[in-house]
Amino acid sequence: MASLFAVQPPTPSSILKTPGRNDFLKTNPTLHHFKKRSFSLNSVLSTQTDPNIPQTVQRFWQWLKDEGVVSSKTPVKPGIVPEGLGLVATRNIGRNEVVLEVPKRFWINQDAAAASEIGSICSGLKPFISVALFLLSEKFKGEESKWKYYIDVLPESTSSTIYCAGQKRSFLRFRINHSAKVTTEDHAHEVRGPAGLFSWDYLFQLRSPLSLKAGEQVFIQYDIKKSNADMALDYGFIESNSDRDAFTLTLEISESDEFFADKLDIAESNGFGETAYFDIKYGQPLPTAMLPYLRLVALGGSDAFLLESIFRNSIWGFLELPISRANEELICKVVRSACKSALSGYHTTIEEDEKLKEEGNLSPRLEIAVGIRIGEKKVLQQIDDIFRERESELDLLEYYQERRLKDLGLVGEQEAINGRRPHLTRRVDKVDILLFPQSLFSILPNPSLCLLQWRRFFQSTTPPNTI
Repeated sequence: MASLFAVQPPTPSSILKTPGRNDFLKTNPTLHHFKKRSFSLNSVLSTQTDPNIPQTVQRFWQWLKDEGVVSSKTPVKPGIVPEGLGLVATRNIGRNEVVLEVPKRFWINQDAAAASEIGSICSGLKPFISVALFLLSEKFKGEESKWKYYIDVLPESTSSTIYCAGQKRSFLRFRINHSAKVTTEDHAHEVRGPAGLFSWDYLFQLRSPLSLKAGEQVFIQYDIKKSNADMALDYGFIESNSDRDAFTLTLEISESDEFFADKLDIAESNGFGETAYFDIKYGQPLPTAMLPYLRLVALGGSDAFLLESIFRNSIWGFLELPISRANEELICKVVRSACKSALSGYHTTIEEDEKLKEEGNLSPRLEIAVGIRIGEKKVLQQIDDIFRERESELDLLEYYQERRLKDLGLVGEQEAINGRRPHLTRRVDKVDILLFPQSLFSILPNPSLCLLQWRRFFQSTTPPNTI
């Protein structure tokens, strides 16, 4: 049965997945021509932009002004922040106030790639691959690219884990303007607004999730549901707190299971499939559906009667509570074994990793990798602790048989609480026995087996009075 379960790190999400709403990606592209403007260094430096900002960024900001994306009324500007480059408030900004509006013609997405010269090549490709090819194509054009000033500010590399297997490069100059204080993600919106007299345009709005004073850094939220592993892959940084420490537990119904078809049908009827992924976060309870799915995967033996079609509409409710001691013990052992196996795959302990971080001699990418590794180990240890504690309480749990007997009034509440073998609490006579095949056994899939079990049960109780 151990082969029915697998454990693996969180599945990386799409590199270009946008937090909040992604509806704007579904709109059809519209071709626009951008203004071509010759820049002089003096005209750029005459702006209010911090002179310590790289010239490429200053040119980019001036280009945005010329294109009408930003203006003197824009409440933010490029600035030097502790993380490197970022956006700072030019005045006090209220919570949820719009700080930037980007017209649709400046969106670089799958639609933009499809409408470009390489559109035919991008057909059928994943969105992030299409965008990557589009950016490479525009970079190759050099001075002729209408995106030149944007291309010029892009870093040569990032700290994304997608580069970890390759050659080491310099650390990213531009850090993401992100704060762990931001606890909501709905601050990016697609809206329709005025683009000029008697015309409308799609705008992508960016709102500040926090109230800010002039000179303070503007933060945004990059999807509060992402784990640190996803953050590192998508954006090249992680959070130092444990809120994003996560591990994905992968559960699978084995095709070799003799009840595979029934289990798959039950899983699909409840929104799952042959394989299910459960993201477990540090310090948080297990996902609600994880234990029912585990019990379903491990279901067998004398518990297999619950897989019969007569229980199809109610079995998931049964699985939300312990089914039997054997079933519960199996899932505890298998999950703990999987956790220990995953932990053994790391070549360092949590203590050794924390010491590496304290020494401060790690490169930026290694620091990110160690941070992710520590978090995953902590979550794995947490999962193991949860099921170890559950394993120690197996004799105290109430299982399906006891619950069913209680529902039928055949077991006392106090006896069930004390965990002792249930005894009949009312007089069992010939009438009761005659009624069982109609009132109880008629709803079970295997009456003869159930009757045999009841006979064994009666043998351990006071013999019924005979007439």
